[in-house]
This record gives sequence, structure tokens and C-alpha cells, in this order.
Amino acid sequence: MSVQPSLFDPDPAVPGLSFVPHAIGPEGERACAARIDAAPLEPFKFGQWEGKRLTAHYGSAYDYQRGRTIPAPPLPDWLTALRADLAAALGVETEPFVQALLIRYDPGAGIGWHRDRPQYGQVMGLSLGAPAVLRLRRRRADGGFDRRSVELPPRSVYLLDGEVRHEWEHSIAPMDALRRSITFRTLRVPGR
Repeated sequence: MSVQPSLFDPDPAVPGLSFVPHAIGPEGERACAARIDAAPLEPFKFGQWEGKRLTAHYGSAYDYQRGRTIPAPPLPDWLTALRADLAAALGVETEPFVQALLIRYDPGAGIGWHRDRPQYGQVMGLSLGAPAVLRLRRRRADGGFDRRSVELPPRSVYLLDGEVRHEWEHSIAPMDALRRSITFRTLRVPGR
């Protein structure tokens, strides 16, 4: 696991967090960016609220009105190939990552504090374009927060699993530059 120095604490390690700084090359990044821009992107919707980031779902999507996953178009071949490459870089199995989310963060767009929906398990994210900081926080018993951060250079991939996935929230502050990302998720098996 390669974790960058934290902005908040000298010991940034969080169990379950894995990171690979150069998961794809510059040519692969340009190809992914072009495919994201060509996808049927729509503003992110959370109930009646509409976010600034633009998204497209594959495999499944989450219906915030009904609180459940819903079908989405199948992963195209280019996403299936990318998923295999990223999973290999992180040393995890490929096939369980059945959901993909393309995101374009135009200038001024970010993503607030959240934990991915409980219907999903592992979260694998590829960061493209402008460098960003993945902020992590966990509420303490005294009401404060433990905080960590991971620098996400272009073409890096991270995996959220175990403690960091289920006990920590994450966010990316709004930025002045264009950034894109591709997130893959596994579906949780009930009872596990």
C-alpha cells in the first residue's frame, strides 16, 4: 500500500486502503477522458437535488428515491478491459466489480462527505486529469473526527475495502480544474 502524507495527521494509513500511483499510462488516460466525454453524461441526482458533476452508470445505478440498486446498461468492452487492468494493479479479483460510474468534474464540481451506499462493497477509483486529494474522516466518540488524506495524481487508482470502506467517509473538495474519474464497485452479498 502506498499512501501519500496526510494533510491532517503524520500517520495517514487506514486499514483497507490500497493505492497505485501510475495504474495507466498517458495514452490510456487520454482515451478514457475521450470515452467519458462521449458517454451519455447527466447531472448527478440525489433525490430532488442535482449536483455539478456529470455521471454515467453501467452495470447498475443507485435509485436514491427508492433506496435500492437499479439496472443500468452493461459495461462496454473498454470498461471491462480497464477494470481488468486496474484490478490486476491492485491485486484483486476482476469479476466482482460489476458496477461502473463515469464522472466528469467540471471546474467548481466536487463530491461531499459520504460513504458509498451499503448495497456496494469494494470501491475501486481511477483518477484522471487534474490531481486531487481524497479526504477521509471518521467520527470519534468525543464528537470530533480522525482525518487522513491521500493525494490522487493523474492516472492513479485506489481501493476502499474493509475499515476504510465501512467506517470512514470520503470526499473531494471542489477544484478549479477539469477532472474525471472512473469508479468500479462490487455488490455486497447479503449476510456478509
